[in-house]
Amino acid sequence: MDLLRSLPIGLYLEQPVTWLHRLDPRVKLGWLLSFLLAPILASASWKLGLVVLLVLISLLAGIPWRALKQQMGWLLLFGGAIFLVGMFAPDSINVTQQVRSPADAGIEIVQPYQYILFKIDSGIIHLKITKKSLDNAIYASTLIFTSIYSATVYLLTTSPEEVTTGLDHLMAPLRRWHVPVTEITLTLTLALRFIPLVLEEIQNLVRSVYTRAIDWQKLGLKNSAKVWLTVSEKILENLLSRAQQIAIAMQVRGFTTPNTHKVEWHQLRLRKIDFLAIAILGIFWIARFSIGGQFT
Repeated sequence: MDLLRSLPIGLYLEQPVTWLHRLDPRVKLGWLLSFLLAPILASASWKLGLVVLLVLISLLAGIPWRALKQQMGWLLLFGGAIFLVGMFAPDSINVTQQVRSPADAGIEIVQPYQYILFKIDSGIIHLKITKKSLDNAIYASTLIFTSIYSATVYLLTTSPEEVTTGLDHLMAPLRRWHVPVTEITLTLTLALRFIPLVLEEIQNLVRSVYTRAIDWQKLGLKNSAKVWLTVSEKILENLLSRAQQIAIAMQVRGFTTPNTHKVEWHQLRLRKIDFLAIAILGIFWIARFSIGGQFT
């Protein structure tokens, strides 16, 4: 069990340096927000196209397969399970098909509207797929995949300092209203740096439990729950201790507030590849409004 490899959440991939690494963090943040917002009120084909586009971008970027296979595999499995459950779930809509034109109008219906796409009603098996349930299944499964996977790719190719710099630059106008932008970005940086420590603590304690070869069947459900509760308390205790050590280290280095201790993040600079990515992002949103469904 290696959580740092199987769950690359918040981890930064330093090598190899891909073209996604070279993009400005503000541009990548714009693409991330686009993948999160574009599925809203979009057509089913557009939502599926976003999944394909996201996977294609990560593969063309040359991100090592070892960094993607576990996350992509679990997300595809989880998204597929949600798709199957949502597809056969009742949509709470009872549709009665009827002809809207008068019976003697002489209008021949070539292809009547079909709301129920698939139905099995034999014995104890009652399965039905409707247009609404299919659309809900596609929306739920693709939304989970795009939201989690796009954030994973963004954090894999963007260091915490770059994330902080990009957010600090974009949130700079809020300083006029006395919003503590620097404090917010500093907290975000510490949180991103703290995620691998959390995974490491969980991994070490879970390994320590398994190496003791505990007979879970003899313990029973109640005693097993007590063991894992003790492990959870130990994890929380270790994480609080790590947080205290980080706070002490910052105080020793003279960091009290951002006003008295200047924070140097990352130098931002737009390159040709960034302008190209911005142009493609503009085309992306033009396609979204023209063929991906309209906001209503």
